[in-house]
Amino acid sequence: MTRLNSANVELAKEIIGRYPRSRSATIPLLHLSQEQNGYVTREAMAHIAELVGTTAAEVYGAATFYEMFKFEPIGKYCVNICQSISCHLLGADELIHHAESVLGVKPGGTTADGMFTLEAVECMAACTEAPAVQVNYRHRFRVATEHFDQLIADLRAGKLADEIPAHGTLARVRQHIPADRAAGNVDPDKPVAPAWMEAAQ
Repeated sequence: MTRLNSANVELAKEIIGRYPRSRSATIPLLHLSQEQNGYVTREAMAHIAELVGTTAAEVYGAATFYEMFKFEPIGKYCVNICQSISCHLLGADELIHHAESVLGVKPGGTTADGMFTLEAVECMAACTEAPAVQVNYRHRFRVATEHFDQLIADLRAGKLADEIPAHGTLARVRQHIPADRAAGNVDPDKPVAPAWMEAAQ
């Protein structure tokens, strides 16, 4: 299934309701789509466009700005190794070459069993913890080659399932705002005077 399924359509409507303009929900709905399918399909982008009242091209334009969104199937675990300057100076190149050897793929490739996609990426904002690695955007710091081997072994054995969900799962706890607790959306084209101004009048 490449469009949002019926349960996710209902969730999408709830998410859209949190925003004064439907289009503002585009990024959360892209995450929802990626969680459902493991990546963002063309059909899902068209479906999201229908839901938020925009075009598929605008949804695609928003999605392609962010590295986290994938547009074709990738491994269950997306392994990112930082290659920015701090990580480079502390062994990232060696780590990337080691990862290629262990996984049998170059950056951008996915292992034959569909378990791992390897990526060499730019800064993860963890320069003091170099070399840094992410698995499905969960950080690992100061990763030496022996740490990498253990990480891959643990992932293969399912030992980190509670900590690192399959690719596409942004979070295991989904925000839900009951109607009586919502802050109230205000159309930005119809500004409302701040409360302190009303009190002063």
